[in-house]
Amino acid sequence: MEATGRTVLCACSAFCLLFILTEVSSELIHIDPSVSHITEGDSVFLSVKTNFSPDKADIQGTWFHTGMSGTNTRMLVTFTKTNEICNMKHCDQLVFNNSTFSLEIKNLNRKDEGDYHLSINIKYDNKPGDIEKEEKTVRVTVDVPVSNPAIEKSPSYAVIEDKANVTWTCSVENGTRVMFKWFRDNVALGPSDRYHYSQDNSTLLISPVRKEDKGSYHCVASNPVTRGQHSRAVELNVYYGPYNLEVNSVQGLRTGEVFTINPGELVFFECQADSNPPNSYVWISKTRNATQIVTEGPRLEVRSYRLAQAEEYLCRAFNNVTQKQDEAQFTLVVASLGTGKEKHTQEGSSVSPLAVITVCSFFVIGCMLLFFLRRTCHPKRVLMSIYNKPFSEQKRPHRSGKLLFCSQISHFCPLVTVKNINY
Repeated sequence: MEATGRTVLCACSAFCLLFILTEVSSELIHIDPSVSHITEGDSVFLSVKTNFSPDKADIQGTWFHTGMSGTNTRMLVTFTKTNEICNMKHCDQLVFNNSTFSLEIKNLNRKDEGDYHLSINIKYDNKPGDIEKEEKTVRVTVDVPVSNPAIEKSPSYAVIEDKANVTWTCSVENGTRVMFKWFRDNVALGPSDRYHYSQDNSTLLISPVRKEDKGSYHCVASNPVTRGQHSRAVELNVYYGPYNLEVNSVQGLRTGEVFTINPGELVFFECQADSNPPNSYVWISKTRNATQIVTEGPRLEVRSYRLAQAEEYLCRAFNNVTQKQDEAQFTLVVASLGTGKEKHTQEGSSVSPLAVITVCSFFVIGCMLLFFLRRTCHPKRVLMSIYNKPFSEQKRPHRSGKLLFCSQISHFCPLVTVKNINY
């Protein structure tokens, strides 16, 4: 079964290959079908490759040109194997190769773009009654190079977010089939709910404008014969904010929205928010259901002299252009923190190296004393070690029957009485 399947697969592959080769071999003439993009004033060469021998056949053919609209077809040149006749209106512009049937068109202009069609009749010498007809078409476009683009913004002044629209326009003096692209801070702009493009992308409408739209804008213009041409950059200034208002201080101890400071300590608070133009700031003190403006500006200076007093403060940021404001509230508590949290941390973590060395020294000396005391409390071990020695190495006892071991253990050892020792 497996062998049969392989046989069928091989047969199918061979059939497909034969079909492809047959198609290729049946193509008597070949022209590259891809579109030729030509700059106005340049030439184009329409190369023809033949898959038969022109010397063994009679040839009759014609080159035609049809405009891009599909109308106004005109004959350019008609030819046989030995003669050629060109259109008198275009003879100065055409160069025909009678041996390969290729055609060159010089000094192209916009009227010359369109489809170029070759129709050829072939009559083989060995087949007098058979005439084969072959036709091929190739498209040629003619474009004017793109000049440097100009960019414009409307309105030309700064705008307020969520209240204004901005229209960008990119234009060129010269160029055909121009394509436009838009960039902000050198990043290409894509589709967006607030970005609206014209059909050729030459116009960009931002509606409404927001904070993230601020930046440097430029456009790039190109066409099939011109690489991207960049315009100058134009800034878009957007008024926005205040956003992300917060109060910070590098002093005291902060827990959430509560700041704790030492009595009499001088503390500085900073109020910051993202805004364009910069905000105006007001600091307000709230005590006993009463409010009082303390100072203006982004910085607040507070010194408290009363122990365990709690006060509420509020920072209000206001943007004079957008007419928007935001507030941040916090509580200030006065409590004894000693000499400060930084000093507490430093004192709690500091350990004297000399104290460490002293403790380690006492520990080693104590271990040594315990070792020697343990040895002195077991004299029998020393005596047994002596008795286990050869007789010649043992010490003779004193006549009084007492053997002094101080020379072998320590001067703390007692005198041990030895009896019934025979020599």
